[in-house]
Amino acid sequence: MTNLEIAQKQLDAYNAQDLDAYVQFYTEDCIVSGLNGTPTETSRQALHARYAKAFAQFPQNKAVLKNRIAVGNTVVDHELVIRAPGGEQFEIIAIYTFRDGLIARVDFAK
Repeated sequence: MTNLEIAQKQLDAYNAQDLDAYVQFYTEDCIVSGLNGTPTETSRQALHARYAKAFAQFPQNKAVLKNRIAVGNTVVDHELVIRAPGGEQFEIIAIYTFRDGLIARVDFAK
């Protein structure tokens, strides 16, 4: 799969709240961070725990892709996150860095 295909498939798994499928697109030692911030998660296991909690708290959560660009080993998504129909919404940029066909790092700008 290309990096663009992986980015789409992990977004599809996120929107389906298929946690096991979602985390399989990340390396075992993946890093999650706010843009220019300290990493909040540093493993696939920690990523799993983060999104298990998020999916439980927001069972109707969805991310709508507004734009996607790819350059080299990086894919950047601009998304509209909707916590629930009629609920909180916010825009986010996810900057994915790939290694060996998986996401090795994601930095979020909000």
